[in-house]
Amino acid sequence: MAVTTDGPMGAASKTNQEAFDAVSRAQKKDILFATGGLIVMAIAMTLLLTLIGDLVIRGAGRISADFMTSYPSRLPQRAGILSAWVGTLYVMVVTAFLAIPIGVAAGLYLEEYAKKGWLSNFIEINVSNLAGVPSIVYGLLALGLFVYGFNLGKTILVAGMTLALLILPIVIVSTREAVRSIPKIIKEGAYGLGADQWQVMWNYVIPAARPGILTGAIVGLSRAIGETAPIITIGALTFIAFLPPPPVTGDFPFLSFAWLNEGFTVLPIQMFNWTSRPQADFHTIAATTGVVLIALTFSLNGIAIWIRYRLRKGYRN
Repeated sequence: MAVTTDGPMGAASKTNQEAFDAVSRAQKKDILFATGGLIVMAIAMTLLLTLIGDLVIRGAGRISADFMTSYPSRLPQRAGILSAWVGTLYVMVVTAFLAIPIGVAAGLYLEEYAKKGWLSNFIEINVSNLAGVPSIVYGLLALGLFVYGFNLGKTILVAGMTLALLILPIVIVSTREAVRSIPKIIKEGAYGLGADQWQVMWNYVIPAARPGILTGAIVGLSRAIGETAPIITIGALTFIAFLPPPPVTGDFPFLSFAWLNEGFTVLPIQMFNWTSRPQADFHTIAATTGVVLIALTFSLNGIAIWIRYRLRKGYRN
């Protein structure tokens, strides 16, 4: 007697088989996608580690106290990066002082206070787009606006303002994402206890979002520290054998801002200058400068990871 699949039981069995086949196909696609992603990541990491390894092998042996405390020289044996790393430090201080408060305030306003409408949507779209604008565009903007428009000159202040504009969208976006990640029940509970909007934001939203905010800010600074195009555009010096005035003095009020109006150079510019020389010894110390720059970048990212871990741990406790 022939077995037929007609009837409710046969239809259910056929439906179950089709669902099983669909799940199997989806799992195969997931495996293929994951495998492709791993292959691409492995290739990218191999290339990155190869470049970093080559840089370290060529330049790590040249790192010394004399190299860190000497000015650039026309003789590669005597050249150092004192003015470059000090200039980088000064520029990063200005960048952080401008970009972090403004970016965090803008992100909090857009996420907590701005009314949803066409204007806020327009601002959000433009902020996201600005994060992908080439850095040379910011350099041209700063050259026309700050250097020639406001006549501020080619100074540390202008460099910090330029890099602050560059990383401002990153800080804004990271702040908004950190605020969005906070469970709504925290804010609703605070409102239920009678807190107003400012109290909720200051006492609940900002402490909970602080790890993400600081992580985004430090990642933005990590990008800024290696930028070359906007700094070259505004006129950074390629050879400088002096240091700006110190920000701390021995006379009242013990603070000096004269360094903001001084000429400067930074590590990427110094590295670029040495790689353009024909002598092999200059290429070696350029690689050494690259090692120092990579170490600074990794240090900033490590600090971001540590801060995020400590703040999240403290918030949970």
